[in-house]
Amino acid sequence: MVNAVRDRIELLEVGQFLQVEHNSPTSVNCLFDKQLISSIGKGVLVFAAVAPGDTEKDVKTLASKVLKMRLWDDEAGGRWKQNVQDIKGEVLCVSQFTLLASTKKGSKPDFHGALGGDQAKELYQLFVSKVQQGYVAERVKDGVFRAMMEVALVNDGPVTLEMSAGPSGPK
Repeated sequence: MVNAVRDRIELLEVGQFLQVEHNSPTSVNCLFDKQLISSIGKGVLVFAAVAPGDTEKDVKTLASKVLKMRLWDDEAGGRWKQNVQDIKGEVLCVSQFTLLASTKKGSKPDFHGALGGDQAKELYQLFVSKVQQGYVAERVKDGVFRAMMEVALVNDGPVTLEMSAGPSGPK
């Protein structure tokens, strides 16, 4: 029988503006230039990509949804009853434009579906800021925007979900 409450992290991959994929890692470390820049224990890892047409409204909606998504069991064994705030977990946000790659043609991914430059950075930073404002800022950590990073996680699961906002609305 599975324990009612497990120490785990749910992996959230975020794109368009948010695509969310949940796995169950028990720890996450984020390194840049071989230096540890962020680390969390139990909580949520968010990989985020920004697409053309994404808006501040999309960012705000999905930042809230990331914090409110019920991913953990409660003490009585009720499934999907608690969110990251309920368990006093942490959040690590990592930018990852490759989430928006198209693989429809050939064997090389096409990244034209990702918003580039300062606009993407601005919306990504707004997303991180909205997550911090909606929770305890010290429990929300960040990677390095537009950087090659090593993200190491230990999974306990997985569970996979997707979430997005935009023209088609939240998923």
